[in-house]
Amino acid sequence: MVGTPLTVDIGAGTVAGLAPLLADRRISSGGHVAVVVGPGLGEEIADSLELANAEVWHTEGGGVEEATALARKLREGFYDALVGIGGGRTIDLAKYAASLSGLPMVAVATSLAHDGLASPVASLEDHGRKGSYGVQMPIAVMVDLDYVRRSDPALRRGGVGDVISNLSAIADWRLAERVRGETVDGVAVTFARTAATSIVHREDGIDDDAFLIALAEALVLSGLAMATAGSSRPCSGGDHEILHAIDHLFPGTAGHGELAGAASLFTAWLREENGLSAGLDTCLRRHELPRVPADLGLSDEQFAQAVVHAPLTRPDRYTILEHLELDDAGALERVKAFAATYG
Repeated sequence: MVGTPLTVDIGAGTVAGLAPLLADRRISSGGHVAVVVGPGLGEEIADSLELANAEVWHTEGGGVEEATALARKLREGFYDALVGIGGGRTIDLAKYAASLSGLPMVAVATSLAHDGLASPVASLEDHGRKGSYGVQMPIAVMVDLDYVRRSDPALRRGGVGDVISNLSAIADWRLAERVRGETVDGVAVTFARTAATSIVHREDGIDDDAFLIALAEALVLSGLAMATAGSSRPCSGGDHEILHAIDHLFPGTAGHGELAGAASLFTAWLREENGLSAGLDTCLRRHELPRVPADLGLSDEQFAQAVVHAPLTRPDRYTILEHLELDDAGALERVKAFAATYG
């Protein structure tokens, strides 16, 4: 049986319902709650709430070491639940700490930058390198549009790039099914595809409430897809391998969703899926997201270097990159042709 959140609340003013939610004994049996907040909007939300018996800790969204230290505090304090309030880094840190300490975790998202707000995966730095860690899904998810609207527009655009990359990831999974006989979970694919298609053809944008609700729902659905599959497979293919390679080779290049979107266009183009490529390209253009290496501030040579390195980031995963087995020269030739097509 797949674990899912007890509640998902998306809309304007939803944080006002946090205190009543924490009174639910399925979440906090004794009302002894810890709250971890990120900088900026997360701190503002925490200050605005009156949470009895809650201890608030502040974080800059650190890595594994900070999350492990937080888990130690949670065990020593005999808390019932952990609330994470903030952006993606804060939510991931809280998910990891809650999983280590065996506590239910409530995610209160202030941005829609990627699908981590409801996923069973946390992305954290460890000794300067980013890694993905399996965690428990949040027991409840809250997205308050009043705060999301105030987040950096680049973060909202990033959420678009991340969720539409599901379509490329699904194509890679189907490729692995055909070539290697890998089992594809149809329910997980349905969740992931529904999430992506709910966004890719929409003509409204990140300043419209209807779009933000759809985007938040899509990111939650992506989390459910991963929980159903038991891995990130339905939402992470060759596109995310390239993303992680760029993060490793050229740290600070761009945000998660920006990299995912551009890399998904490249991997769809590699598979010669013209219909998918056209849809992704149109969506990326509509939301002014990066599409080619130059948009990311990378040269063709740097992007090709990431393409060659990408399979090393997930040795257990079969995608179009493993299928083609591109060497340095082959990768550069493909990247230059791709850039000429979409640049």
